[in-house]
Amino acid sequence: MKNWIVIVALLLSGCAFDSDFRDDIEYEPPQGMKNNTFSQKSLPEPNGPPITIAVYGFQDKTGQKKPNDRLASFSTAVTQGSEVFLIKALQDAGRWFTVVERVSLDNLIKERQLIRNQREVYEGKDAKPLRPMIVAGLMIEGGIIGFDANTKSGGHGARILGIGASKQYRVDEIVVALRVISVNSGEILISNSVSKTVYSTAFNSGVMRFIADGTRAVELESGVAVNEPTTYAIRLAVEQAVYEMIYDGERKGLWSFKQGGSK
Repeated sequence: MKNWIVIVALLLSGCAFDSDFRDDIEYEPPQGMKNNTFSQKSLPEPNGPPITIAVYGFQDKTGQKKPNDRLASFSTAVTQGSEVFLIKALQDAGRWFTVVERVSLDNLIKERQLIRNQREVYEGKDAKPLRPMIVAGLMIEGGIIGFDANTKSGGHGARILGIGASKQYRVDEIVVALRVISVNSGEILISNSVSKTVYSTAFNSGVMRFIADGTRAVELESGVAVNEPTTYAIRLAVEQAVYEMIYDGERKGLWSFKQGGSK
């Protein structure tokens, strides 16, 4: 009798786990991030040459730490390297932008100075000068300005005769902002913000039975949680902000689309 109850409990909990999550969990080797947003949205082509633009930084301005109900966490809630996503989004926008390096400007200047010094030492007055650096007419500032954890949560579950299952969810929200500034005048030409929700779900199933005339309890549980990656959500929000920036600039007359390419 004891063995039969344990076997049934294992089968029930195993079936509940497999039916919901076995097909959802995949173990893959490291790879590049997928699903380029711009290729899906088909940005129109610019009516003119690429716009030279400088990215000085795209920082975490939230000051948020990772949520933890039990311990104090010193890890940040969002990535500290989000300028990588902004630069990549500008480069992936077709022929719209020529992006120049400004995040590591100090290192770039030091390397150029090192090359000049080496050439002067070995070539003297005949040393070939470096090409001038490309200057930008526009620059982008902004960052991650909001991370609201647990804006919405809930779930449901049921238990009958010691056998049951439950499902819970949680919603966080990320907000990013961009502004395009004219280097010539310092005027802010475009300013926008984009929000992205981050979903987390958890499923649990369990069985509890009393054996040996109700004096011993056997309890089995299984579960799994699926969390949408925060970094991936930030990437999508940044790409959406760049996408909207292009259309905002067209509406304000800062640039134009090729004939037949407007939204």
